Amino acid sequence: MSTLQRDPDKRVQVLDEEGRVYDGATVPELEEDELIEMYREMKIGRHFDQRAVSLQRQGRMGTFPPMSGQEGAQVGSVHALAKDDWLIPSYREHAAVYSSDVNLSETLRYWMGDERGNKMDDQPVFPSTVPIATQIPHATGMAWASKLKGEDRVFMCYFGDGATSEGDFHEGLNFAGVFDTPTVFFCNNNQWAISVPRERQTASQTIAQKATAYGFEGVQVDGMDPLAVYQVTEAAVEKAREPDGDDRRPTLIEAVQYRFGAHTTADDPSVYRDDDEVEQWKRRDPIPRFEAYLQNEGLLDEERIDAITTEIEAEVDDAIDAAESTDRPDPSEMFEHVHSKTPDRVADQREAFERLRDRHGDEELLE
Repeated sequence: MSTLQRDPDKRVQVLDEEGRVYDGATVPELEEDELIEMYREMKIGRHFDQRAVSLQRQGRMGTFPPMSGQEGAQVGSVHALAKDDWLIPSYREHAAVYSSDVNLSETLRYWMGDERGNKMDDQPVFPSTVPIATQIPHATGMAWASKLKGEDRVFMCYFGDGATSEGDFHEGLNFAGVFDTPTVFFCNNNQWAISVPRERQTASQTIAQKATAYGFEGVQVDGMDPLAVYQVTEAAVEKAREPDGDDRRPTLIEAVQYRFGAHTTADDPSVYRDDDEVEQWKRRDPIPRFEAYLQNEGLLDEERIDAITTEIEAEVDDAIDAAESTDRPDPSEMFEHVHSKTPDRVADQREAFERLRDRHGDEELLE
């Protein structure tokens, strides 16, 4: 069993900003095919992100949360999971969900207002979660149930730095520490919780060190270095899967990174952060950094890069076509699957909606 017994305030890194391996760093043992697939998934995540923002600006999709800058953390971490392990996302894990075999068209459908795109019936992927931190106790509970059933599964839960200010964060991690649940808590520390900077979230030197209070290990990693992310996640997954109950422990990973774009397409980040800050972080962009590493290793050349680019552009085009050609859900479905027993106030709202619908028709009502 490999471990990374690191101080939580000492960030794990493998690649520098130019894609070169740091002196003394250990490069994870990954096959060429997997390295190239990680690169392809990071690239398609970035292209998908750009196209999705464009769709929203054209009025073809609702509010969308961009993820550019966070592809290395998402793809690097998912590749450390086994096929049957569970992924519990927040609302920005588009690349992570894609890496877990969820079609991009499903993600688009969800952000287009079609809840059917958020039902991962055939994959161990929890529905995307927009409320902040509510998925953390769910992940802990799922992991505990799996442990009690004697299953060999790990549950990886993603959330942002802002989620660590919520009570659900404390409750979920505290329970996981007490009951040794097979959970990996993955904090995407992208420096900003909407407009609130990291230093206003907590007085702790790092988010990783919070794990100490819950009785398990916290690791801080360069979230824009996919190899470092893979390395620490692999160690955390092995620890969560450890068959000896005394050694099976959860882990808190703090992946330090940056979101290049807005919190969502309803946000204007220029109001609260400087362009110089954004440009400084863009020098650590995970995609050209990883691309340079693969080129230096002789695994990637310009011809192969062009072929991958052409392939992913076609795949995203197909996903958009599939999402937009799907029949829209009935508007009344927004009242369904919300409560186990419909409250009177919601029933009244549904009746009012149906009266307006009868009077004006769907097309006029939706406009």
